[in-house]
Amino acid sequence: MLDPSSSEEESDGIVEEESREVMAPQTGSSRISPSRTSESSDRLQPASRGSSARPSSPSPSAASEQEKEDVEKLQREEEERKKKLQLYVFVMRCIAYPFNAKQPTDMARRQLKITKQQLQTTKDRFESFLKGDTQIVADEAFINAVQSYFEVFLKSDRVAKMVQTGGLSALDCREVFKRHIEKRVRSLPEIDGLSKETVLSSWMAKFDTIYRGDEDPRKAQQRMTASAASELILSKDQLYEMFQLILGIKKFEHQLLYQACQLDNLDEQAAQIRRELDGRLQMADQIARAGKFPKFVSKEMEAMFIEELKSSVNQLMANLESMPVSKGGEFKLQKLKRGHNTSIIDMGQEDENQLSKSDVVLSFTLEVVIMEVQGLKSLAPNRIVYCTMEVEGGEKLQTDQAEASKPTWGTQGDFTTTHPLPAVKVKLFTESTGVLALEDKELGRVVLHPTPNSPKQAELHKMTVTKACPDQDLKIKLAVRILWNLMGCICQYTFAVCSYREKKSEPQELLQLDGYTVDYTDPQPGLDGGRAFFNAVKEGDTVIFASDDEQDRILWVQAMYRATGQSHKPVPPTQVQKLNSKGGAAAQMDAPISQFYADRAQKHGMDEFISANPCSFDHALLFKMVQRLTLDHRLNDNFACLGWFSPGQVFVLDEYCARNGVRGCHRHLCYLGDLLERADAGLMIDPTLLHYSFAFCASHVHGNRPDGLGTVKVEEKERFEKIKERLRVLLENQITNFRYCFPFGRPEGALKATLSLLERVLMKDIVTPVPQEEVKAVIRKCLEQAAQINYQHITDYAREEVEKTLKDQKDPENVANLATPAKKLEHVIRLAELVIEVLHQNQDHHAEAAVTSTGDQSAFAWWSDLMVEHAENFLSLYGVEMDAALEIQSPESWDSFPLFQLLNDFLRADYHLCNGKFHKHLQDLYAPLVVRYVDLMESSIAQSIHRGFERESWEPVKSLTSNLPNVNLPNVNLQIPKVPNLPVPVAGLSVNLPQMPSFSTPSWMAAIYDSDNGSGTSEDLFWKLDALQTFIRDLHWPEEEFAKHLDNRMKLMSSDMIETSVKRTRAAFESKLAKSSRSTDFRIPLSLCTMFNVMVDAKDQSAKLCAMEMGQEKQYHSQIDELIEESVKDMISLLVAKFMVILESVLAKISRYDEGTLFSSFLSFTKPGMDVADGYVTFVRHSQDILRDKVNEEVYIERLFDQWFTATMNLLATWLTERMDQQLHVYQLKILIRIVKKKYRDFRLQGVLDSTLNSKAYDTVRNRLILEEATASVREGGMQGISMKDSDEEDEEDD
Repeated sequence: MLDPSSSEEESDGIVEEESREVMAPQTGSSRISPSRTSESSDRLQPASRGSSARPSSPSPSAASEQEKEDVEKLQREEEERKKKLQLYVFVMRCIAYPFNAKQPTDMARRQLKITKQQLQTTKDRFESFLKGDTQIVADEAFINAVQSYFEVFLKSDRVAKMVQTGGLSALDCREVFKRHIEKRVRSLPEIDGLSKETVLSSWMAKFDTIYRGDEDPRKAQQRMTASAASELILSKDQLYEMFQLILGIKKFEHQLLYQACQLDNLDEQAAQIRRELDGRLQMADQIARAGKFPKFVSKEMEAMFIEELKSSVNQLMANLESMPVSKGGEFKLQKLKRGHNTSIIDMGQEDENQLSKSDVVLSFTLEVVIMEVQGLKSLAPNRIVYCTMEVEGGEKLQTDQAEASKPTWGTQGDFTTTHPLPAVKVKLFTESTGVLALEDKELGRVVLHPTPNSPKQAELHKMTVTKACPDQDLKIKLAVRILWNLMGCICQYTFAVCSYREKKSEPQELLQLDGYTVDYTDPQPGLDGGRAFFNAVKEGDTVIFASDDEQDRILWVQAMYRATGQSHKPVPPTQVQKLNSKGGAAAQMDAPISQFYADRAQKHGMDEFISANPCSFDHALLFKMVQRLTLDHRLNDNFACLGWFSPGQVFVLDEYCARNGVRGCHRHLCYLGDLLERADAGLMIDPTLLHYSFAFCASHVHGNRPDGLGTVKVEEKERFEKIKERLRVLLENQITNFRYCFPFGRPEGALKATLSLLERVLMKDIVTPVPQEEVKAVIRKCLEQAAQINYQHITDYAREEVEKTLKDQKDPENVANLATPAKKLEHVIRLAELVIEVLHQNQDHHAEAAVTSTGDQSAFAWWSDLMVEHAENFLSLYGVEMDAALEIQSPESWDSFPLFQLLNDFLRADYHLCNGKFHKHLQDLYAPLVVRYVDLMESSIAQSIHRGFERESWEPVKSLTSNLPNVNLPNVNLQIPKVPNLPVPVAGLSVNLPQMPSFSTPSWMAAIYDSDNGSGTSEDLFWKLDALQTFIRDLHWPEEEFAKHLDNRMKLMSSDMIETSVKRTRAAFESKLAKSSRSTDFRIPLSLCTMFNVMVDAKDQSAKLCAMEMGQEKQYHSQIDELIEESVKDMISLLVAKFMVILESVLAKISRYDEGTLFSSFLSFTKPGMDVADGYVTFVRHSQDILRDKVNEEVYIERLFDQWFTATMNLLATWLTERMDQQLHVYQLKILIRIVKKKYRDFRLQGVLDSTLNSKAYDTVRNRLILEEATASVREGGMQGISMKDSDEEDEEDD
């Protein structure tokens, strides 16, 4: 027979002995396992009775009770330990030889969870960034986004709870920030050359930098890579180590069990599986015979149950048969039926399973490695040599060519043969140098017969040289390795012991092992061929085998024991005796290492776990235990698993269930129970995982056979109904507390999965869908409760804020002020901010259930409708507190308008809540308040105009806003304009309206109105009208009709007020002008310029305050424009008329020099100067400068100057025409020439057009003066240098 030791790889080392011997417990103490004595001996040994320092103790009965409880506790712990050890043995076998399951590679990768310390570190990093302590460059928009993220997310108590329950990962933090900034980035203005995607990616890169801090990104990447690898595929050693931690198994216990169970011996594990399957079939037959069936929902399922048991065993057999026997040879049998012994195979098929010699065909792989040839001296150094190799009956291979001086190759040849004892021939050749030589010359050869005991390393072999080779000491170094494994079975169908001759592929003898029992036997005198004996017995037929030594015998017995599948495990009697003897350590050196470990395991009390029959255990309870412990281990590891097992854990649990017949429904019911317990304890469990297990159980209970089992136990159905009810309660509670069970939409898609699972739970069976209205009714009820819970949370939060503020201020007297209307309003506004924040978060993070990942409407499209109802209920709860706060406000107080703006701006932007129930209630509440406010403001502005213009000084003001007091409204932290209040007395005016708060000037108003020369009353009016319209416009009243009514009223009010202002200004202008001087001493007062500027402002403001966008309403604007134009025209006419009166006074003075009058002869002797002309020119120039500098409208200035010049020329032309028949006095001529020339030049410099300057009247005046000048020049005295002609001297004089 072949030596079976070729398939047994000996261990490299022996398990180290324990550091100290286990001491036996004292007499009378409880019996404990030796493996635990070293740990607990101090606890278990009784105290010395002779101790003098005896403490006070309870009564003897109480002490005995305590001792009894301690003993019972120790016994329970010991039983639990033994159960875990036994369970670990079963788990080890599943890991060592899996033949049903594989580690899944398609599971979602779990992210590393964030701990409390990591969360605190993250907060510190973001806080450092916000303080500017980092080197990260960021703009204001990004800083604001980080600030909001820090306050809303990182500091949230819901995030802290997520960390506590192990459900928060770094990816969750990143995704929440990404969703947080997407809306902000979309709202940013477009920038040429910079896309919003670029901004988003830049912000995310900065976020990663802040989150990572000073940590080296390469180390983080390596750590993530290593953790991700551990989440994928685990080696057997890693799986062993994991379940040691799960079951609390010590390392040395694992080593003892591992070696004693021969887990590294695949044949032994396959044999163990066959024994287990045989036992399960026998158990099925026993149940059928005894009729001890579990209680099923139907009596007909009992027969089906037996069929399912046998079918599952047959499936396991098929899986086992599909496994390769070993890593070595490939074994093939032909025409064999499934089965491996008579206990499994039907006796009627016995003939079909009988083997013949021709049925046994083996195939082996040989590796021949030729290294070098030594002793080759007769050939020339440059001669070429090579080697050939062949296996008897196979092909021939050749090495590369080498020179005779260095005949080395290192070449390997691979062969396949069917001969268990093959012959390998290796020949050495040299190339023939003869011209006529047909073949190369053979120098030597060697023939090897490899056996299982042949060395695997290369060795020197002496070659048989030919006559042509003079080198007699020729050696070749080579290695021959045969890859086979014959220690166990030939295949996993039927087993036999075969004896082969050399170079034969069929066995000479064949013994089929079906039905045989192998065991050790005593030496047989008279038998030759071996020293150690064992036999195989079958129904009286005995076959005796012999081996050369004890180790060889043990190896053969173990191999045949695995092949026969017998339940009795042979124990070598001589070995037991040696182990029990004092010299056992020295005497057992010839025993195999596997027997050594088995003996060590027996010594440490592990033998009972190793030899235990798996069929005698309730694997349903054992699996429940290992699954629960595995789940606890998984929830406590470094991953945010949410209840999902790792791939390695799934693999082991799958293998355990398949190998030990654990029903799928039982497995998932236990899993659901464990998950529900953890969820009830507050841990975060993925609802998708619950859905998978529930769907499996529901399908099984309703007979859909998800795992192929058609039988349904009563106990399974009852447990399923209890689990279903627990699950329904849990899901409804999670939907009620959706903001806290799924904070910020984490885990992603969990809320949608919860809704889907609840819909499945509410189904009566797995076919009939539950009516949608029923599902909506359940969820609607949950969301109604959610509204109350969420509102209670924010009210508690707001109250805590107030208490903290008062505590920080250390002012207990402020507690009484909390009930004042102002404090109530401030509290309600703060609550409104919190309400809006909650509703925003609901929309951002909890509305995904209504849409799919692609953005389409999902099956839960109605979820958005229910969330709208939830929002309305939530707002209605707030509305109660809002109404109470507004009721106690003063009717003359307008401080509540910011509350309306805050709520309305949010509601009108929400498509679903706009003009909803609460929104309409808000409008009904504030509409009368707005109307009353507008009425009072209109009355106040009207009185202000009346009193203001009565007492107006018309002095120009730089800016009215710098003179008005500023009263701050309640600090509500809103970016909205303040409400314009009624004015305080300005410039000595008063308003007789009681209890009106002072006028507050927003800071943004100063930049809008920066007039140089406006009137106090007019500027006040325009600011009030604009502020009032801005306020009304910023209300964004949602109801269209009322909004239109308010807008029309504002425009009409502005039109009326501006009309009154224009009329009063025009009247004041006329009155002021009439009271002014008529001589050249007249200087245009600034008040007249201010009145012009009032008209300018009125025109500008009317375009904004009175213009309407709708049809005929534009008449307000057109009427005001016409009025302003008429008023300005009148004012210009009045002013020009005033200028003409002054010019007439000048002409009246020089009229006294008319020819033929009484005074002309007397005045001629006075020799008058040019004072009259100079005074008039100075008046004109001063008036021009004031008007040009102080009046803001260029068009009005140009119109005024045109009319002024034209009227002047007309007046002079008329005056000269009246004296057509008279000659002008020299003095008159000089005065007129100076006035005309200066006026013409000055008005040209002021921009009066030539067409106006060179008018017909001007030409008439000019021609007359030139003519008079020519006449006067011939008189005595002449013109003394004054002429109508332009000259340089005159220009210099003007300068």
